[in-house]
Amino acid sequence: MPLINVIVVLIVVGFLLWLVNRFIPMAGSIKSILNAVVVIVVILWLLNIFGIFNYFSNIQVGR
Repeated sequence: MPLINVIVVLIVVGFLLWLVNRFIPMAGSIKSILNAVVVIVVILWLLNIFGIFNYFSNIQVGR
C-alpha cells in the first residue's frame, strides 16, 4: 500500500472520529472508550501494513 494511501486513510479516520466526538452527544466515558478502540485498531492496522504484526505472530509463548 503506498504511503500516500496510508496518510489519506489516517486523515479520513481522524476526521470521522472528530465528527463523532464533536456532533454526537454521548457520555465522556463512552467517548473515551470509543477513542481508545479507534486508536488501538489504527495502530494494529499500521503494524499489519508495515509487516511488524506478522513478526509478532511467529513468537511462541511457552512450549
